[in-house]
Amino acid sequence: MSVGSARVCVVDELVERVDDQDRVLGMVVSRRQAIQEGWLHRVAVTVCRDERGRFLVHRRSEQVSRFPGLYEVEVGGAANVGESYEQAAARELAEELGIRALPRLLFTFINRSGLSPHWLGVHEAVVPDAVVPDPDEVAWHGWLTEPELRSALLEWRFTPDSHEALSRYLAFRTARS
Repeated sequence: MSVGSARVCVVDELVERVDDQDRVLGMVVSRRQAIQEGWLHRVAVTVCRDERGRFLVHRRSEQVSRFPGLYEVEVGGAANVGESYEQAAARELAEELGIRALPRLLFTFINRSGLSPHWLGVHEAVVPDAVVPDPDEVAWHGWLTEPELRSALLEWRFTPDSHEALSRYLAFRTARS
């Protein structure tokens, strides 16, 4: 499967189908099938910032199944069966960055970018500068200021979710201030 010029292979994990109101339908399916059929399911991501407000950006490993080698502004993945957005976000932070944190859910929306439509739960967390990424998941990481991140978004190849999630995240933060 391919999205734009990005090569994509989908990991076969179990997810719960949800409806257009984000209600669990009681049907467990493989993520591969959910993507192929365009069925809504849940994905949780966290925008990580440090104490100085910089954004954690990382480049996905070439070995990951989805969007290998592309950059991301958030850390995350599919919510497993029975997991809340918050539980999935915390699990993904631990798996990908070695961080034990309770990310705060900010908002959810149906994200139609990427492989298929899905509910995206966007979280934020302040994390330590010294993260220890899993090398099987993360090939590179760095801390960027907002202006540096905006430039990188124009120059580097980011995952589709990164553009949409960051745009909504920044709008959410602006509306709150």
